[in-house]
Amino acid sequence: MIPRTLFSTEHDIFRESVRRFVQTELAPHHADWEDAGFVPREAWRAAGAAGLLCCQISEAYDGPGGDFLFNVVVTEEMARAGVTGPGFVVHSDMVATYIERFGSEEQKQRWLPGMVSGEIIGALGITEPSAGSDVRGIRTTLRREGDEYVINGQKTYISNGQLCDIIVLVTKSDPARPRDAITLVVVETHRAGFQRGRRLKKLGLKAQDTSELFFDDVRVPVANRLGEEHQGFQYLTRNLAHERLVQAVRSAVVAEVTIEQTVEYTRDRKAFGQTLAEFQNTQFKLAELRASTVAGRVFVDRCIELQLKGELDPVDAAAAKMLLSDLHNRVVDECLQLHGGWGYMWEYPVCRAYADARIVKIAGGSMETMKSIIARDLFKRPRAAS
Repeated sequence: MIPRTLFSTEHDIFRESVRRFVQTELAPHHADWEDAGFVPREAWRAAGAAGLLCCQISEAYDGPGGDFLFNVVVTEEMARAGVTGPGFVVHSDMVATYIERFGSEEQKQRWLPGMVSGEIIGALGITEPSAGSDVRGIRTTLRREGDEYVINGQKTYISNGQLCDIIVLVTKSDPARPRDAITLVVVETHRAGFQRGRRLKKLGLKAQDTSELFFDDVRVPVANRLGEEHQGFQYLTRNLAHERLVQAVRSAVVAEVTIEQTVEYTRDRKAFGQTLAEFQNTQFKLAELRASTVAGRVFVDRCIELQLKGELDPVDAAAAKMLLSDLHNRVVDECLQLHGGWGYMWEYPVCRAYADARIVKIAGGSMETMKSIIARDLFKRPRAAS
């Protein structure tokens, strides 16, 4: 592999502590969490105490005050261990990031310390039954009455939905502007009129709770609004590059680890008088996957460098998400094939990786949406001189 130059000694020391925590506090319980369909609050509080949550949050809000690379380390080590249940990425890289970037000082003091400790669990409420990648198509409404907002609507596929204490909710805030008037508001789940729906059963990510959420005349103070009224789409656009990069980071690690596991499996598994590793087909398949994964890793690391400088272009983030999502799925599919029937057994990591992989082509914006973003950028450019 091409050496990675992103991380300092401090990041490397942190990685070792994260790896130990994942191996001792998360991985041994993950199968039970998959059966239960959620991760208990005790695991969240333990992660907070170990410094795994909201690594980028300032010390002013009881955070570690680290850079984005510390979040990257947590994402990578959880992906390396196949621990998909704890929704730490949604909590730290999405919900906390919105509050940190667009919230008032009072809002940051109110919510961020609890998110750092794991006492407050965050969820992001965007997707609805009739609107996913098309954020402008949402129907959840926000109506102002004096010093309060009244919220009505429904969300679905919401990660951390069963346990969350706060939701960064995406709403429509002006009926006269049905496509562009979007406002972000934080909803505490103790509010009257809020109700959790079903814990949804999914193809993969079985330990990560995913839920329906309902809002029936839920009242929150205007002071819970993030940023300005009707400007939420701009805030979402600014944050989506970060979120899509995080998905690409995870996909790169899963691809690398799955190849490593498959190499070891094929060295031991015999067929027709030789190991699978001795067949040219096995060697060529894994060589192709390795080459693609190395290229994907270099691209992702370059995007991380740009993100650290605040220079990551949303189009490049979309390209990273699209390419790595496709690579992620291709690797787990072809590596499962090399495992044969054992690859279809849940006890093998490649089986769980296969089930977990399919969502990456949908979550955070579908592959088709990524292509549209890239295509729009291509065709808005002036025609090249002949």
